[in-house]
Order: sequence, then C-alpha cells, then structure tokens
Amino acid sequence: MATSTGAPQPPSEASLKERFFRYFQHEVTDLQEQMERLNKTAYAGGERNDAVDHCLAGIERLSHEVKDASSYIPAYDQRTYGEAIKALSEKLQNIRNSFAPPKKFQFKTARKNPSAISLSDVAELAQQTKLGVLGYQSDTSNANSSFAPTPLDKMSPSEEKLEPELCAGENPQGIKEDKVSGIRKPSFSNANSVTISNHSGVHIILPTSASHATSSGTVSNLRRCVVDLSPPTSNGGAFAGLALKNIKDSLIVCGHVAGPIHITSVENSVIVTACRQFRMHASRNTDVYLHCSSRPIIEDCEEIRFAPLPEKYNSPDISVSQNQWDQIDDFKWLKSEPSPHFSLLPASDHIKEEVWKDIVPGGHSVSLDDVLRALAILH
Repeated sequence: MATSTGAPQPPSEASLKERFFRYFQHEVTDLQEQMERLNKTAYAGGERNDAVDHCLAGIERLSHEVKDASSYIPAYDQRTYGEAIKALSEKLQNIRNSFAPPKKFQFKTARKNPSAISLSDVAELAQQTKLGVLGYQSDTSNANSSFAPTPLDKMSPSEEKLEPELCAGENPQGIKEDKVSGIRKPSFSNANSVTISNHSGVHIILPTSASHATSSGTVSNLRRCVVDLSPPTSNGGAFAGLALKNIKDSLIVCGHVAGPIHITSVENSVIVTACRQFRMHASRNTDVYLHCSSRPIIEDCEEIRFAPLPEKYNSPDISVSQNQWDQIDDFKWLKSEPSPHFSLLPASDHIKEEVWKDIVPGGHSVSLDDVLRALAILH
C-alpha cells in the first residue's frame, strides 16, 4: 500500500466534548432510523432478527463509548447520555414486542423509567443549556477521571469477530459467474437487502437491477476479493446503511450510502464510498477514497489513509453535498499532537483515474489479480 507523510492538525482538547456530542447525536439518529425500518424488514431468512441484533449491538456499543469518554464528559452529562441510551433500549424492546407480543399469562410488566428523556429530546440536546455539553461550563466532575477505553472485542454476540475459513464455494445469494471474465453478478431478485459473505478470490459486481435491495447491506468475511456495489446506487438507489466486516486484501467499492457506513476489521484493503456518516473500527493499512457529509470517525485503527472520491464514482447528487473527507476524528487519540493512526494520501499517491475506469471494472483481459495489483493490494 502507498504510504503518506501528510496529516491534519488535531482538534483542541476542549472540542472533544463537542465532537462526542455531535457523534452521539448522529448515532442516536442512525439507531432510530434503523428501528423505524424494522417493520419493513422481511422476517424470512432471519433478516429481521439480524437487523434487531444490529440495533442491539449499536446501543451496546454506544453505551461503551459513553463510558470510554468519561475522562472529558462531566458526570451529569454522562447520566443524561445514559438515560438517552436507556430510552433507545426501551424503544427497541417495544418494537420487538410488537413482532412477538408477550404471552397472555406472563406476569412480567414493563415500567417506563420516569427519569429517561424522550428520543426527541436527544435531538435537541444542543439547545438545552442545563446539559452543558456544548458550553462545557461545568466539567470539574471529571477533573480526576482517566480514559480507559473498552476493547472493541467486547461487543455483543451478534458483533463478535468471526474467523471462519473463507471460501468461494456454494453461495446462497444466487451469484452467477461469467465463465470468460470470471466476474460474478448476484441478482438479489427476491431480496430487499444485500448480503455478500464468505468468499475468497472472487470478483463480484452488483447489477443495476438490484437497486430494490438497497435498504441495507452487509459485506463480510472476504479475502482477496473485488466487490463493486456501486451500479445500483448510481441512479438514486443509495444504500440506507452499509456494514463491512472482517475483510482482508480486497477492494470494496461501496457506491452511495445515504446513511451510515460501519467498517470493522478491514486490513490491507481499499474502500471507496460516498456516505452521510463514516465510522471505522479496528482496521489497519487501508486506503479510503471518500466523500462524507459529516466528519469521519475512526477508533482503534492504524495506518488508515484518506483521499477524495475518484471522479468515476462521483455524481451530481454527491457533488453538491458537503464533503468533509479530510476532517477525520480519531476517538482513541486525545493528545494534542496529530494522531499517528491516519493520514491524508498525497495526490501523487492517488490511484489514477484511468485505473478506476479501465482496470477496476475487470473484463476478459483483466484478471482479479490485475485489479488488486493495480491498487497495490497485491505486489
């Protein structure tokens, strides 16, 4: 992978609370949107259960992150954040109950916590001076606290890292392979979401006909692959949300994501995406070509390099939106010096536009290894 020497200056210590508040608002909004989509998620094939597990994991992760931020968030604000998380948990439980109501003679009753703030209040935290989150007038309660981050491995069972042997054998997604070019094109004709998992050494391109399946997407457990999800998102069919997990030595072209993209355990790879929120965990030695309308966030990452979105994947809708691809926040670096965990890729090291146009799409005379070598993923 190409190396970089440039790095932006970090924000001041005082801005950490504002950054966390802004991040907390984004995550709460994202979780609420995911919950609202649960009623529209198919029950068959375990899709709804997976979506519920994803919400549970998101709430648990947000709870851990509030604890991790205890060194610079006043105790009162921590309690307020905690009450907001509790309100999210109650909302999710109510939605789950609507799917499978409790048995008639069950004696267990649910009680609403009178101290829990409403979800609408969460979106208005910035205007509530009693919180002191944006003003930071009262932060003495944390003067002696220490920053003790929770390891990323301590996640809910649904988010635990998987270490299966990756294979390109049978796949339930109905992927058909072009015998000449070697490119596989899944149809997802009967799906409302996209899942591509457990492959090694394959080139997969999502066809434009899969635009109806972009309510959500998951790409996981890949090694030495090229996956292009951008065709169905090029004409307004953006993913509502996308998750990338456990990927090595691969190129993932994500296309347009209208909501958040969550990236976990990606190594020696290249990611291309335009999204509203960017969140990367536990990843290393990866180049990210990005258009993001909010500040990208990384945690527990090393050797992450950022560059602007290639022109090939740009569009009028993307171009007019705000782009903060180079305004990265490292939530696990609180020192005044620049974070050593990420950098901006110098223009001289950007992948040339003709590579994106002529080599990355593959073809009869372009092999999978040709693509990976052109991106310096393979040498």
